[in-house]
Amino acid sequence: MTIPATSENVEKAVAALQNGGVIAMPTDTLYALVSDARDANAVRRVYAIKGREDGKPLPLFVADLAMARRFAELNDTARRLAQRFWPGALTIVVNKAPSFDSEALAGGATVALRVPDYHLTLAVVSSLDGPITATSANRSGGADPASADEVRRQLGDEVDLIIDGGVCPVGVSSTIVDCTGAEPRILRLGALSEASIIAALTG
Repeated sequence: MTIPATSENVEKAVAALQNGGVIAMPTDTLYALVSDARDANAVRRVYAIKGREDGKPLPLFVADLAMARRFAELNDTARRLAQRFWPGALTIVVNKAPSFDSEALAGGATVALRVPDYHLTLAVVSSLDGPITATSANRSGGADPASADEVRRQLGDEVDLIIDGGVCPVGVSSTIVDCTGAEPRILRLGALSEASIIAALTG
């Protein structure tokens, strides 16, 4: 089922997630394949729908820096980058909080977090009051899903709900920075340039 990306449909999206659903929704970068990260069965469905390797962790969306602190340990580097680029197209890899675990972490001690710059996604995360999976809504190795049409082409009716917000404004993946070591390390260049990351840390 496809519904428009309106404020009235936030409750429908949250209800689907609370009932173990997997949905596709637009973000600032690409459409995301979303489940409640605390629901192990739902997360396993995300892996199956995407065709993702079981041992490969999934990134997560949080609503803001305060929510990130509930589920992860943010060092000074991570905080500086988050304050500069969140909400936005930056995913930060940090150590998970000892109290937090999720099937999405694939047994690891780190978590990749992002606050998307998209009102509907933030409303859903805030209402759910917990992290959601943030992997792109395509088959592993498939074309980047910047529209609901592309999501339908790749995933068909395997998801419980598709929220159609038109074409995503950025249209490319987020940049991923690993902040767990002594020096930050760019794992994937995306919407944000290396120069902008360096400037945020040295300016």
